[in-house]
Amino acid sequence: MFTLVGLGLGDVKDITVRGLEAVRAADKVYLEAYTSFLIGCSVPALEEFYGRPIVVADRDMVESGVVLDEARAGQKAVLLVVGDVFGATTHSDLMVRCSEENIPTQVFHNASIINAVGCCGLQLYRFGQVLSLCFWTETWRPDSWYERLLSNRKAGIHTLLLLDIKVKEVSDENLARGRKVYEPPRYMTIHQALEQLKEVEANKQGGAIDSNTTYVGVARVGSATQQVVAGSLDELLAVDFGEPLHSLIVAGDIHECEEDHVKLFRATKA
Repeated sequence: MFTLVGLGLGDVKDITVRGLEAVRAADKVYLEAYTSFLIGCSVPALEEFYGRPIVVADRDMVESGVVLDEARAGQKAVLLVVGDVFGATTHSDLMVRCSEENIPTQVFHNASIINAVGCCGLQLYRFGQVLSLCFWTETWRPDSWYERLLSNRKAGIHTLLLLDIKVKEVSDENLARGRKVYEPPRYMTIHQALEQLKEVEANKQGGAIDSNTTYVGVARVGSATQQVVAGSLDELLAVDFGEPLHSLIVAGDIHECEEDHVKLFRATKA
């Protein structure tokens, strides 16, 4: 049996009861550690609460299918995933592999940023396509997300921007030299995302954002230090959002039924 267990967003205790039962019954427990991380919670804390040793699985272990080895041998393997289990396409690929290899599977869902973002006061059913922003380099500055942002804005709906995470990345120089030396982890901030938005809008001038656009910055959603601030681009640039993880919402037309809730988080109180 191969089991995917969502951990939720904020704490070791956010796991569901059924998910916890699966973990405690497993022969091997892995923690997927490259698409996200559990805020303020260490692996030893997880091991203590779950009563099971945990193997931290990096990108190579997950994408190569190493995490399926125990299930292939007739044992029970669990892969812990921060947020919900299908927040990354890699996890869907694992389910397809299990089907092809006749490995039984089960899934225990949990909260993710996709639904928890409703904490900012904007209604979930009024969000459009979810977009991802990547770290830019000197030679690679992707902006393919812009047209989808523009489409959402024209429709008057909100856009959730997921911000890049770099964990266990190898620099181009070390990669060229065959050295497996990992760079320090990096987590895109709301400020970095806003600067990308400004630059791409200045280049394309399609009107996806303007001086009247409302933004909502959310940090560490689901944790005791959750932070939500709504305002203009300049207002959010003046806010210290602190430690990761950060996400950014570009609001569309804010309905009157949303406005009172969003006002709770306005950088400048009316």
